Amino acid sequence: MRLLQGICAGIVLALLSGWGAAASSTADLADNFDLGPDIDLVALRNQQPAANNRAYVLQQGVANHATLNQTGRGTLGVIVQAGSDQEAYILQQGSELTAAISQYGSANEAYISQIGAYNDARITQYGAGNSARIEQAGYGLSSGITQYGNGQRILVRQVQ
Repeated sequence: MRLLQGICAGIVLALLSGWGAAASSTADLADNFDLGPDIDLVALRNQQPAANNRAYVLQQGVANHATLNQTGRGTLGVIVQAGSDQEAYILQQGSELTAAISQYGSANEAYISQIGAYNDARITQYGAGNSARIEQAGYGLSSGITQYGNGQRILVRQVQ
């Protein structure tokens, strides 16, 4: 599983960096195989022209489901799932929004909904049967959830 996580993270990193080398991120990938806090999704989003939206989905396993729906300008959505029976949803409406979901295990569910501008949301889950949800509406909001284990539930809601 660790090897698979490293491969998944490496592929997403390559996609996000335009297939170039990202030396600042390799230390984190070697450490725990996640996308980690040293990958700045906001900086990656800002590398594109403001009118463009980008979405990346990488899934390995069986019966995984991913949905990305982005309207507006300059949004970036990333979903990485390794395992089985996992669900991930990213819904973004506005400008300059970033959202990332990474799930490793089975039967995990993650949901990010953002409305507004300059918001950032991240969910990372390891284990089975976990559920995480981030709902943000406003300007310049940031949230992050990391769960290890089984059967955990969390909701983060921010409204301005």
